[in-house]
Amino acid sequence: MLQSTEIKPGQCFTWEGELYQCLDIQLNKTAMAKMKVKVKVKQPKTGVVKELSLIGSDKVGEAFIDKRPMQYLYDSGDTLVFMDNETYEQLEVQASTMEWEKKFLIPNLEVKVMMYQGETIGITLPDKVEMELVECEPAVAGNTATSATKNAKTETGLEIRVPLFIENGERVLISTADGKYSGRA
Repeated sequence: MLQSTEIKPGQCFTWEGELYQCLDIQLNKTAMAKMKVKVKVKQPKTGVVKELSLIGSDKVGEAFIDKRPMQYLYDSGDTLVFMDNETYEQLEVQASTMEWEKKFLIPNLEVKVMMYQGETIGITLPDKVEMELVECEPAVAGNTATSATKNAKTETGLEIRVPLFIENGERVLISTADGKYSGRA
């Protein structure tokens, strides 16, 4: 068991029979009251994000998540297909549970597939992904007094803002945390 005040962002735990992943935690202690713990969580199986209100003395169960390195192969419509790097077995994961992650999946990308009690609950993407720009607005002359940006679209359909000097067909790095331009590849 784990004290509710020991939960850290990114950590998985069980509470009232449900599996949660902590996204953010806030501790609030006043002089006369018990410690209040507000935990913003995501249910990995469903993708639902909500907030749990706990007190400092609550205990949550530790969830041991197996993270296996796999390679993304392709999108078959309803499912995303991954290949285990050691056994070469293919694993299909429901695409509907990975709307955000799907924007960054390009063939042969190395990811970590999270398994809990033999069931696939999600994937962990690398911090940055290299992608090619397939559409890019032309730069407008005279728009360079500030850090001006323009719209661009990647090979997966993700729409981002890039600096004016980036051109169509270039490869750029994109942060998977917020989906923003991070630099040239």
